[in-house]
Amino acid sequence: MGKTVEFIFDFASPNAYMAHCVLPDIARRTGAQIVITPCLLGGLFKITGNQAPMTAFGGIQGKLAYEALETQRFIARHGLSQYRFNPHFPINTLLIMRGLVAARRMGVEGAYTRAVFAGMWERGLKMDDPAVVATVLTEAGLDAKAILEATQDPEVKAELLANTEAAASRGAFGIPTFFVGDEIFFGKERLGQIEEELAA
Repeated sequence: MGKTVEFIFDFASPNAYMAHCVLPDIARRTGAQIVITPCLLGGLFKITGNQAPMTAFGGIQGKLAYEALETQRFIARHGLSQYRFNPHFPINTLLIMRGLVAARRMGVEGAYTRAVFAGMWERGLKMDDPAVVATVLTEAGLDAKAILEATQDPEVKAELLANTEAAASRGAFGIPTFFVGDEIFFGKERLGQIEEELAA
């Protein structure tokens, strides 16, 4: 079996969207497989005592402006012309993250992920509104009713919680986090290091 890059993942993060756009090319170049592990960013923050950058760095002169500059550079470098910051941010992603666990169990993870990411970070939709989510999934040809009903399944809920706790116990404190074997990498800026690790 080839190398694997595990992606600790929540739709809540615009940086996760950007990494998700870029990772497939890295996987192609290195022959690696991408494995997505759904986790709740809010849960990781709570377990680890972390905070969102807007909260953590809001009082530091120049810090958020620099973060915005880095984001624009990343978007330009990788041609992410579809990206737009969601006007409803921050969005509670509990529903759509449970939906991802359910979609994986139904064998439609790829189509679900593409549809939800487009709703979140391309179309700027309010993706914590069940009616909006249902429309997005239906437009993508998915069984919105079945997926949304499955978000209430105790096993689906438990899997998402267990993933989040396990990620924190391995050292994850935010998203996007990546593991190549036991090596941990945080942030979209580490994708070059991840490619080097996969190619080694």
